[in-house]
Amino acid sequence: MSKVYLPILNNLLKIITNDYYNSKRLLAKDKIRVVKWEKKDDYFSDLIVTTAGEDIVLTYANQALKTQVEKLLFSHINVGTD
Repeated sequence: MSKVYLPILNNLLKIITNDYYNSKRLLAKDKIRVVKWEKKDDYFSDLIVTTAGEDIVLTYANQALKTQVEKLLFSHINVGTD
C-alpha cells in the first residue's frame, strides 16, 4: 500500500509546503510575521502576530482549526467534503 499512498502524500506535502512559503512571503511584504503559536488549553490556541506597529494575539478554537486543515487537505487531493 505504501507504493500507492506514499507518492500521493509526498506530492501533497510538497504542494502545501509551497503554499506555506508563498503565504509567508506575502505576509513579509506587508511586514507581518507569525511570532508564536501556543495552545492555551484543550479547546483554544493563541496565535501571536507582529505587524509594523503592534503585536496582535488571535484566539482560535482548536476544533475549528482542525476542520479548516481537513478542508484544505481534501481540496488539494480533490475529494469533496460535501
